Amino acid sequence: MQIAFLFSKCSDCALECEVIFERTLSNKIILRGGIVDPDPLTPELGDFAEIEETKIPEVLPMMAVRDVVVFNYMIIPLFVGRSASVEAIEEALAKEKLIMLVTQKESAIDDPGPDDVYQVGMVCMIMRTLKLPDGRLKVLVQAMQKARIKEIVQSEPFFVTRIEIIEEEMGEGDPVEIEALMRTVREHTEKILSLKGIMSSELMVILNDIDDPGRLADLVVSNLRLKTEESQSVLETINAVERLKLVADFLHKELQVSTMQAKIQSEAKEEMGRTQREYFLREQLQALKKELGDIDDKTQEIDELREKLTKMRMPATVREESLKQLKRLDMMHPDSSEASIIRTYLEWIIDIPWSKSTQDKLDLKEARKVLDTDHYGLDKVKERILEYLAVRKLNKSTKGPILCFVGPPGVGKTSLGQSIARAMGRKFYRMSLGGMRDEAEIRGHRRTYIGAMPGRIIQGLKTAGSNNPVFMMDEIDKVGSDYRGDPSSALLEVLDPEQNFEFSDHYLNQPYNLSKVMFITTANMQDTIPSPLLDRMEVIHLSGYMLEEKITIARRYLLPRQIKENGIKEKHLKITDETLSLIVTHYTREAGLRNLEREIGTICRKIARKIAEGGRGPYSISRRTLSKYLGPPKLLPEADLDNIDQPGLATGLAWTEVGGEILYVEVSLLKGKGGIIMTGQLGDVMKESGQAALTVCRSRLHKLDLDENYFDDIDVHIHVPAGAIPKDGPSAGVTIVTALFSALSGRKVRPDIAMTGEVTLRGRVLPIGGLKEKALAALRANIKTVIIPEHNRKDLVEIPKKLRDQLKFVPVKNVDQILAKVFVQ
Repeated sequence: MQIAFLFSKCSDCALECEVIFERTLSNKIILRGGIVDPDPLTPELGDFAEIEETKIPEVLPMMAVRDVVVFNYMIIPLFVGRSASVEAIEEALAKEKLIMLVTQKESAIDDPGPDDVYQVGMVCMIMRTLKLPDGRLKVLVQAMQKARIKEIVQSEPFFVTRIEIIEEEMGEGDPVEIEALMRTVREHTEKILSLKGIMSSELMVILNDIDDPGRLADLVVSNLRLKTEESQSVLETINAVERLKLVADFLHKELQVSTMQAKIQSEAKEEMGRTQREYFLREQLQALKKELGDIDDKTQEIDELREKLTKMRMPATVREESLKQLKRLDMMHPDSSEASIIRTYLEWIIDIPWSKSTQDKLDLKEARKVLDTDHYGLDKVKERILEYLAVRKLNKSTKGPILCFVGPPGVGKTSLGQSIARAMGRKFYRMSLGGMRDEAEIRGHRRTYIGAMPGRIIQGLKTAGSNNPVFMMDEIDKVGSDYRGDPSSALLEVLDPEQNFEFSDHYLNQPYNLSKVMFITTANMQDTIPSPLLDRMEVIHLSGYMLEEKITIARRYLLPRQIKENGIKEKHLKITDETLSLIVTHYTREAGLRNLEREIGTICRKIARKIAEGGRGPYSISRRTLSKYLGPPKLLPEADLDNIDQPGLATGLAWTEVGGEILYVEVSLLKGKGGIIMTGQLGDVMKESGQAALTVCRSRLHKLDLDENYFDDIDVHIHVPAGAIPKDGPSAGVTIVTALFSALSGRKVRPDIAMTGEVTLRGRVLPIGGLKEKALAALRANIKTVIIPEHNRKDLVEIPKKLRDQLKFVPVKNVDQILAKVFVQ
């Protein structure tokens, strides 16, 4: 009787079949307890006799196999598809039918070389071949002798190797110890097969009949699902006893894994069985109750609501009210309108995060890193956030700050709130207050109204899912009021740290603690925020960005974002800082960055079109080619300065809700009767500044050698372009005085000087606000010198050093000091 091991790995179905078979005289195969007829590749008795009589030559064709290590006495079917392997098989068939099989180190390599295969393999006899319809060969081989590759004789079109036969070594050892080791291997094998449910009496008979340690090791290791390198290590172990010991170690590991696997499957099956039994019994109980009329869908809903209310952590008063409403719901008909109202109310109570909080990240260095990554500059805001985190780290019970970011559009107020939430590890929620006129938007509707809901504050907390999010309220300066109430007054309770710990929503009719929430509001103008509301917030001004800051932000944030949004890559676009500077100065005039991002987006879209039409790039944007993408320059700062070239013209600085702006004042003297004409959509305050400026000039006519009655025969026309834009404020007083003196004296005002300040009848210059915004506007217009009131000297410390280095600030106390500096010599 010939015993062999057949291992088949079919590439067509990716299934592994491990077969122990016994060749019998009836030419049948015993397949783990079943009898199957042999296929066309089944070896016959004559094949085994031929193998035993074959002499192995020194030079043989070589073929690499994947994912399998061939051991002695194995019979294995192979699917051969590589051309080199097919030619090696054909060469072997033409001679002694012998081939050297070695295992690849990496199965993913399609064309392995000498260094990609192991040096120890098996000399195998080709017993049967079958050509498949797809051109591959199905080959049945039996391992004959272990051998080592000495050298590669031929590499093309297939490998031919000179081999060295490796003889088996029994080694020295105690026969009793060897017998004990073999029994251990058999027992472990039997346990593993039993745990896997593939135990076969025929297999155990074969294992018990083998008395050679080497054959037993080879047979057992062939059945283990080892890694290729582990199987190869067993193959390369020449000593039979040592090889059996190595296999025993692998068996021990496999037995532990199989035992644990069986335990897990048993526990999972037991748990599944218990769960299914409980479910079945519960369903039976429910069915019985329904049949008896003891339960309905309403009862089930009440039970679910009661369970959720019981499990939730909430204030005692809220729980008491909720259970009271639940009891009312239980006594109502489920289809009544009031039942629907109570049901919705209880669902809101359950969904609101009464005690669910997120853990603050109190690592100040990491928070600073996050803030610096998301935003460039804005040091004052970042310092305030880090201060809060530091206090929070030392005092866990501190209340959340209420900040108000005031600044022109596009400076990053809203995105800064998102960065703060990310730096602190909190949830973020944003709501817009612009145009809000209904008080119920804040406090909610009472439940007696149809369609009543909680206010936007409670809705935001539900959406955020925690009771300590960063809650941003945009456009707080644009809140309105009408007959439905005043939302700004309702916000007083929300934004007052002394009151918001028990904020009352009309819908909930229960106090909610808002003291853990970090409220951040945004506004473009501080003047339109109601004073009581402004008093409860800590105002932080975000002025605008300098040219260098805009270029840096465009390079770090705007350009990469627009490149990604328009589907192009960085290699397609090359733009220098000089070009970015040109875009800022000649295509935008703003405190923020929105128009700058739009212009960059325009460039990216045009490049995206070129790429889509087959262009490869890269496309370089320079001063010469910029107009092809953005058209002619929209602004010419140099031209504005050239316009200040005649008497009666002066440059002022104004503050608007979108940042600082340059203000040109023109004065013309006409024959008349001593009247004053003021045009340019001027407000009442600015008209009064013009009257005051005229009085100042009339009191100083002697300095111009003019008669005191000079103004009796002329009219003064003061115009502030552009005429379609409304203007107001007192800070243009010194500019009007300067323009009047220029017209009266016939002297030109220097084009590189701008000024701001309120003037009195005595000629004193009073302080103004918005100095940083006005300074940025001057810098954008290439102004070199800015005249400011003496009382604003203290505000220079708030202006960045880079800005102070590029502008010369001249503080003055009265208009005489201004008139001594502003005229062209």
